[in-house]
Amino acid sequence: MSMKVILDLDACQGYSCCLMEAASVFDLDDATGKALLLQPAPPAELRVQVENAARSCPARAIRVENG
Repeated sequence: MSMKVILDLDACQGYSCCLMEAASVFDLDDATGKALLLQPAPPAELRVQVENAARSCPARAIRVENG
């Protein structure tokens, strides 16, 4: 099943928990200090990592939807 990742940059506080959980999907923008979404529709095999990233975000800035 495909998924869609939504990153709310207004909510993001740059904790980088998402990067620690799913480094191939998220990065940190050096200019803003906020997360960057590298793969808005990552492959299904990354679902566990992406869901862990969403759960670990203290700012609740990440949503994972079925796509």
